[in-house]
Amino acid sequence: MEKIRIGVFGAGRGIEVAKNFLLLDCDIVALCDFNKKRADEGIQKLGIDVPVFENFDEFIDRDMDAVILANYFHEHAPYAIKCFEKGIHVFSECISNGTMAEGVELIRAYEKSNSIYMLAENYPQMIFNREMKRVCDNGTLGKIIYAEGEYNHPYAPDDAEFNKNYVYFVNHWRNLLPRSYYITHSLAPLMWSTGATPVKVSATPVFSPIIENATARRVGDRAAIIITTNDDDSVFRITGCGAFGAHHNSYRLCGENGQIENLRGMGEKVMLRYSDWAIPDGMEEVNLYDPEWNDNDEELINQSGHGGGDYIIARMFLDCIREGKQPEHPFDIYSAVTMSSVAILAHRSILNGGAPYDIPDFKNEECRKEYEDDRQSPFYGTDGTEPNIPCCSNPDYRPTEEQINRMIEVLNS
Repeated sequence: MEKIRIGVFGAGRGIEVAKNFLLLDCDIVALCDFNKKRADEGIQKLGIDVPVFENFDEFIDRDMDAVILANYFHEHAPYAIKCFEKGIHVFSECISNGTMAEGVELIRAYEKSNSIYMLAENYPQMIFNREMKRVCDNGTLGKIIYAEGEYNHPYAPDDAEFNKNYVYFVNHWRNLLPRSYYITHSLAPLMWSTGATPVKVSATPVFSPIIENATARRVGDRAAIIITTNDDDSVFRITGCGAFGAHHNSYRLCGENGQIENLRGMGEKVMLRYSDWAIPDGMEEVNLYDPEWNDNDEELINQSGHGGGDYIIARMFLDCIREGKQPEHPFDIYSAVTMSSVAILAHRSILNGGAPYDIPDFKNEECRKEYEDDRQSPFYGTDGTEPNIPCCSNPDYRPTEEQINRMIEVLNS
């Protein structure tokens, strides 16, 4: 079998993703990054000698089957479209589109192509989330009617290394990231386990600026508390990327007969509980245990990042390429654009006092037309485009001059 040839766009996160494709016996054939220093460092980390490009169009002229899109968080759609036009498969890291209009453009281009598109969302494949899906699928919980997903990732206000490694400059997207936007780690595991798709969203912020020793963060919110109503009448409560309490990724799925959750601060441990009138044969009312992989690739999974999820989603993508099929919900392009819509419209809900928004059905061209010119964005573009909506629930919030100077000092140190 011929090796699948992969190009990597983005030498930060992209290098970590690429390592899993090397484990899966792929060829990494080219790397693209606008920052030559970062690109050279990435090649050293991979330990291979491949061409390095600063220009994306020159990069995808190389002979490759697929591209890992690991560039800036909110700028994947234009590059995915260029891949579609060349028949190159796309493995897109995090949200698929930064604006609603880009979601429309992305799907229209996809539907004209023969490319496979997969959202490279790794959190559903963490061991506890795989166990939650297994339990949901076996039906003992009954219909899942409510679920919670929290991705909580605070970091120290004076963490100079985080800023130098992940922020780079004052107007970097991480400094302007609304709390609802980094949505897929909270939402995708719930969609995967239940099969549900959000159709309506509302949100409220937790506004609590970090002041002491802080660098120039443009967002004073610690979290977005997001509620979705779904196509099966279930309800999700999710957080996007939160910065409250202690670091954790936690999920809870509640059915008619019981619930399952991973336990905050207890590693990979899962608690499965049943109502006393609905305990299945061979189970207890309360079952506390460590789930198992039950996967032939366990040794390789354990070498991978994000609790093994990075390896599994890379394997899923390669299976899709070899079998000539699109990935399933929620890793397919329509699910990806739906999740991006939840992120974008949840922030609008916050800016509009918690008003609910319908999530458009992007399989429907009439719904697409409604958003084809909607380019509201809280981010600066690499082309110099300025934000046209606030990134914070309090539009008047700004970092102080002292915080900006501290950020510049940290980045130049």
